[in-house]
Amino acid sequence: MGRVLVGTAGFSFKDWEGIVYPADLKKRKLHPLTYYAQFYDCCEINASFYGHIRANSAQLWCDLVSAVNPAFLFTAKLNKNFTHASSTTIANAVASSTNLDPELGKGRLDYTEHAAKVGLDVLGNNRRLGALLMQFPATFQNTALSREYLARLIERFRVYPLAVEVRNESWNEPAVLRTFTEAGVAFCNIDQPNIDQSLRGTTHVTAKIAYVRLYANSYSPWLGPDKDANLTDYLHTREQLLEWKQRIETIRASAEKTFVIANNHPNGQSAANALELKSLIDGVTVAAPPSLAKAYPQLAAP
Repeated sequence: MGRVLVGTAGFSFKDWEGIVYPADLKKRKLHPLTYYAQFYDCCEINASFYGHIRANSAQLWCDLVSAVNPAFLFTAKLNKNFTHASSTTIANAVASSTNLDPELGKGRLDYTEHAAKVGLDVLGNNRRLGALLMQFPATFQNTALSREYLARLIERFRVYPLAVEVRNESWNEPAVLRTFTEAGVAFCNIDQPNIDQSLRGTTHVTAKIAYVRLYANSYSPWLGPDKDANLTDYLHTREQLLEWKQRIETIRASAEKTFVIANNHPNGQSAANALELKSLIDGVTVAAPPSLAKAYPQLAAP
């Protein structure tokens, strides 16, 4: 059975103060990541989706976790300018035989492949990078153009362990899985509402590593009346986590490492769900931040 690493998408949120992190964390001169790494196995870096990781930031993160959790790993999202480019940009990139750098950057260095790799290389050189996640939107469907773009993107970043998140059910077919397996790229298994052609509930393993991401499990707030609702504002029930425990057990049987990331961060919900799921997987109640256990009493349940 392969190792399962459980964590959250991101570690720095204002509303985690006093819930995930003790209110006096700053007075104790503790960095949030140092505290976080005492309880979790990994963390998915969100900042890289919006702006590339700086080398000094990556090194600092590695140093902060090394003393408290030597086995701690990061995963990171590829910058959105590569994965959320317009259809026109994708078509132009595929038409070019040499260039995949998104046109959205208009030639600026911070939107290039080189800039994307600076911080990732630091994480990799410190043996802290578990995976680079290429996260595509639901509108990215399985077409010849999309497959070609994805293949070229994989080739450009294959120096890292790769995972690909595609949210559309059109990708859930044997030919795609064979292509991922041949490329040694992990197919990301996701939990999301079953709306239209949404992908959910898979247990695919196509590489040495496997990847699982947990979004909201129900239609609300995805289909609610509030257009500004936070789609990550959701707390999984024990029954829902038990369903994913079974899927994860199936996945880990064929993978060396399985990364399980809870994405529902408001009010520390992802932090609570991650530890509750970790307890279910390990078969024992795992340690939790005292303030988090107070906010979510289910963390004390066996």
